[in-house]
Amino acid sequence: MNIFDIYLDKIKKIVIDQQKKGILKIPDNLDAINVDIPPKQFNCDISTNVAMVLSKINQKSPIDLANIFIELIKKNDANINSITVAKPGFINIKFQQNFWNEFLKNIISGNLVYGSNYKQKKQKYLIEFVSANPTGPLHVGHCRGAILGDVISNILVFNNHEVVKEYYVNDSGNQIITFTKSVYLRIREILNKEKFPTDDNNLYPGDYIVEIANNIIDENKKMDFSKFESISAELTKLSIEQSLKLVKLNLNNLGIKHDNFVTESDIIKSKEVEKVVKELKIKKFVYEGKIEAPISESDSDWVKRNQLLFKSTDFGDDKDRALQKSDKSWTYFAADVAYHNNKLNRNFDILINILGADHAGYIKRITSVVEALSGKKNKLKCKVSQLVKLIKDGKPFKMSKRKGDYITVEDLINEVGKDATRFIMLNRSSDVELDFDFTKVKEKSKDNPLYYVQYCYARISSVFRHVNLNINKDINVKNYNFKYSPDEIKILKKISEWPKCVDIASKKLEPHRIAVYLYELASDFHSYWNMGKDNEELRFINKDKKILDSKLVFLKVISNVIKSGMNIVGVNTPEKM
Repeated sequence: MNIFDIYLDKIKKIVIDQQKKGILKIPDNLDAINVDIPPKQFNCDISTNVAMVLSKINQKSPIDLANIFIELIKKNDANINSITVAKPGFINIKFQQNFWNEFLKNIISGNLVYGSNYKQKKQKYLIEFVSANPTGPLHVGHCRGAILGDVISNILVFNNHEVVKEYYVNDSGNQIITFTKSVYLRIREILNKEKFPTDDNNLYPGDYIVEIANNIIDENKKMDFSKFESISAELTKLSIEQSLKLVKLNLNNLGIKHDNFVTESDIIKSKEVEKVVKELKIKKFVYEGKIEAPISESDSDWVKRNQLLFKSTDFGDDKDRALQKSDKSWTYFAADVAYHNNKLNRNFDILINILGADHAGYIKRITSVVEALSGKKNKLKCKVSQLVKLIKDGKPFKMSKRKGDYITVEDLINEVGKDATRFIMLNRSSDVELDFDFTKVKEKSKDNPLYYVQYCYARISSVFRHVNLNINKDINVKNYNFKYSPDEIKILKKISEWPKCVDIASKKLEPHRIAVYLYELASDFHSYWNMGKDNEELRFINKDKKILDSKLVFLKVISNVIKSGMNIVGVNTPEKM
C-alpha cells in the first residue's frame, strides 16, 4: 500500500475530471504533480503541489486554486481528518486515526515485499561496476563503487526489474604488459633466487604478485620459465586468471557476485571495434581530423596529427574523441565504444555504469557514443563513486597495505567486517567524499548507524521471544480496530514513507537513501522504546508477560521494513546482540 501513489492517482483523476468539465486547463502531461512527504512543520501526513503546478496555465494564484482543490479532494473521503493550505500553495492532508488501521491491515500481509513498485513497467537492466584493471586485489576505492553497484542492483530487483551484473576486464594495454613482467620476475625469484628489482617503479611490487607467481608455478609444473618472450602470451593469460581469482574472492567476501565477466581482449579479437567504427561511419559520426592540445599541454609542445575522430560534440561533449591513432592502432576509447555496442546488441532497456572518481570526465564521451549508436538520449546512466577517506580517532588512518601500495578490500573487511563495510559505504551520497571512521564503526551507540539499525531489529526480536513467537513468521491478527498514540502514529507515518524511499532510490540510483531511511526509522523506534523505561504502560510486554495485538502488529511491520531494507543493503539482521 503506497499511500502517496494512491492519492496521486486520486488527485490526477480530479484534475482530468475538472478539465473534461471545462473548469480547468491542464498541461500536456501531469508528471510535475506530486504527492510527497511533507516538512515536519506542516504537521500532516501527505502533501501535494497540484495547485502550484496548475496555477500558471489557469492564471489563478496557487492559494486560490488550492482552496478549490481541498473541497474536491476531501469529498467522499472518510480517511481524511483535515486538509489545509500552506504557502505558497501546498495542500496538506492529515488522516483519521482509523486510516492507520487499514494501512497496517494492507501491509502486514505483504511481508517483505511491501515497498516494491509493481506499477512500474518491468525493464531489463545491465549494470557494469567495479571493472578494475586485473593487475591486483581490489582496494578501498573500488570497494565503495562495488557496494554502490550491488545495492543499486538489489533495489532494481526489489522493484521487480531484471538485472544482469557485469564486470568488464581491461586485459589489454601497457598495464597488463607490466603486470605480466612483474609476475615473471617473481617466478624467476622463486625458482632461481634472482632478486626482484624492487627499485623499479614500473613494476608491481605487492605481496599478491608473489602469491600469483607461486600459484602459477604450482599449477603449471611443466611450463618452461627460462625465456619471457616465448611464454609472455600464455603467462599473461595465467596471470590474469589468478588475479581475477583474487578479485572474485574480494567481491565474494563483500557479498557480491557478478553474472558476467567480459574481457577487452575478446572484444578486440572478435573485430567488434572495426564493426562499430563502420557503423558510426555509416551514421556519419566519424571523420578524419586533428585534435587541439589538451589543457595540460601548451600548443607549442603538442603535435597535431590526423586521427579518426568521433563527433562527440554533436552530443554535448566539449571536444571530439579519437578512435584511432595516427599509426592506425585503436585507442582505449575505441575498445570501450565496441564494448558498449556489444551491450546494446544484447537488447537491454537501460545500461548503468558505476565509475570511480577518476573517470568522472569520461562520462560525457561514453554517453555520447551510446546515444549515437542507440538513438536514445538516456539509454546509458552513469553514477560516480567518490573517494573514501579512512579515519580513526579523528585522524587519517593508514592500514597495513600488505598487498602493495594501497589499502585493500581484504584489509578493510578484516578490520570491521562485511556488514559494517557495506552499510557505512552507503551512509552518504556516492557523489560526495566519504569519511569511513573506524572508531565510530566499532561503537555500540547511535553514532554507529549499522549498530543502531541492527539493534532495532534485535530489540523487536526480543519481544517476540518473550511471548514465544517467531519474528520471521507471519502473525495471525484479525482485529485491526486499534487506537494508536501520536508517538506510534509518528512511526507508522515513517513506515508509510518506505515505498516512496525505494521509488526515489530506484529512479535516481541513490541507494544511500535506503541506509539513511533505516537509520531514521530505527532512531524513531529507539526513542519510543525508551519511553517505556519511565512509563510502564508504554512497554510492549505487560505484567502478565503478554502483548496486545496492536503492539504485535506495530512491531511486526517495523521489523518487516527493517529486514526488507537490510536485505537490499546486503547486511544481516541479527535477532540477538
